[in-house]
Amino acid sequence: MALPPVGRLTVAVLLAAVTLGILGTARQLRPVPYGDRLLSAGPDAGAWAARVRDGAVAGHDSRTGALRWRYARAGHRPVDVVHARGEVIALWDDGLLTDTDGRSVRWHRALPDAAEWLPDQGGTGVLRPLGRGILAVVTPRRVTAYRTADGDLRWVLPARAGCAFRPEGAVRRGAALLLAQPCADAAWTGQLVALDDLGRIAPDRTPLGNDLPSPAPRTPGCGKPLARPR
Repeated sequence: MALPPVGRLTVAVLLAAVTLGILGTARQLRPVPYGDRLLSAGPDAGAWAARVRDGAVAGHDSRTGALRWRYARAGHRPVDVVHARGEVIALWDDGLLTDTDGRSVRWHRALPDAAEWLPDQGGTGVLRPLGRGILAVVTPRRVTAYRTADGDLRWVLPARAGCAFRPEGAVRRGAALLLAQPCADAAWTGQLVALDDLGRIAPDRTPLGNDLPSPAPRTPGCGKPLARPR
């Protein structure tokens, strides 16, 4: 027997409600990318400082010491953190780099070959801020530089053949980072590398544009980029 219009409408509404409920449950059961667990414990007001504590990165109010937020990853622990522009970049025991401002996890980057060196290294000296919004990540095989604002890869410096960088063996001299690169058969001058935010310091190098891209210029009223002059 056919249902009256009101009955058909009621069934349709019930089916829609059940469908929405199933979708909502599926969304809640869906795994969080990278196992992220970011919890806010208070209003976002005032400055905070972050440190590694109890297998997580915790942000505490700089004035009162109260917990403001806590960021953990399921099955992993942070081994080092650095601050950058009101955010914190963490290196985790599986070689993942993350950036958070306490409200969201802004980007993730995975370091290659981390399982080969990170367990023994322990993260000491791996994260090296270079200034001008650039973070160098020093591993035995290479130095990788990221823009802290968005995690954009800026440059990579591989170690020389037969050599390996020592993340813990670095010294700051002004804007330069002097990094040890021990080699079996090389003069001492070849076992020390000077870096800054543009990469290896060398004569006549080509500067990189490490700043965030600026919006393309637009012509008044048409919304299209200006053509380059011919």
